[in-house]
Amino acid sequence: MTSDGLALPVTDRDLDARLRERLEQVEKALYGHVQSRFPFVTEAASHLLDAGGKRFRPLLVLLAAEAGDHPDSDDVVTAACVVEITHVGSLYHDDVMDEADLRRGSSSANARWDNLVAILTGDFLFAKSSELTAQLGADAVRIQAETFTRLVEGQILETVPPTADEDPLAHYLAVVAGKTGSLIATSARYGARFGGASPEIEEALAAYGEIVGSAFQLSDDILDIASDSVESGKTPGTDLREGVPTLPVIMARASADPADARLLELLSRPLTEDADVTEALGLLRVHPAMGQARAYVLDRATEAKALLTALPDGPVRSALEAFADVVAVRSA
Repeated sequence: MTSDGLALPVTDRDLDARLRERLEQVEKALYGHVQSRFPFVTEAASHLLDAGGKRFRPLLVLLAAEAGDHPDSDDVVTAACVVEITHVGSLYHDDVMDEADLRRGSSSANARWDNLVAILTGDFLFAKSSELTAQLGADAVRIQAETFTRLVEGQILETVPPTADEDPLAHYLAVVAGKTGSLIATSARYGARFGGASPEIEEALAAYGEIVGSAFQLSDDILDIASDSVESGKTPGTDLREGVPTLPVIMARASADPADARLLELLSRPLTEDADVTEALGLLRVHPAMGQARAYVLDRATEAKALLTALPDGPVRSALEAFADVVAVRSA
């Protein structure tokens, strides 16, 4: 999905060069913004930044800014730092919730120190992102607050099952929209706004970010079942082992076919035995739910691309369309 390391498929050489240069500016600025008066706090706050990452959200800010009249504005770099620091802060909390030992190939903060340090470091990063947002003006503060509300709501919803009268799929989609879609939407919005794009383009890009960001997470759900470890670099069935209901699983659970009795029994609980995981993966891979999930993601990618008609033809629109295509293809 990358263009020589960029987390978005950019084929235009000039655009690629500009994005690389500005992403380097963002990378340097990030470390400056997470500094504390106390060395230990700085070390903890820099821990997951040091672990790397694709920097997808700040890159989307930079790319969306290219749709405006002044994409090289200092505010664009500040906004890119805001969304990445917010994202990284959420990872500290995610790792505590998931009891994760690794993040991006390195020890998670909770494993290196403890849960208390990890939680408070995440809080510190959220505070830093708020400080930065204040530099962008009152309206940016409002947008950031609304985004953060949705992000935390998504994290809370993830910890509780849907109620008896609630649609499990709708519940899960709300989790994904809050945890993933909201901040990606804001990334696109900030880039368009501080890059000087029109309100029409800003709204179109924000809507695009919401849809394609959520769809990207949903395609990960499919890959967790469909891909082997050689293809994906991840252990297949991770969500099954943890009892996490994902898009294909929720769709499979809706089956009333008596032939699915064994699969439904497996999907009713976390799978701690390797043999159960292997059996569940085999049954899911040939189940109609996989086709339904792929069709859903494809529809969302198509919906996201349709919003880009607000942008003029050119390398920016092409890169955003290509990313939506990647989301669709990676789940096929």
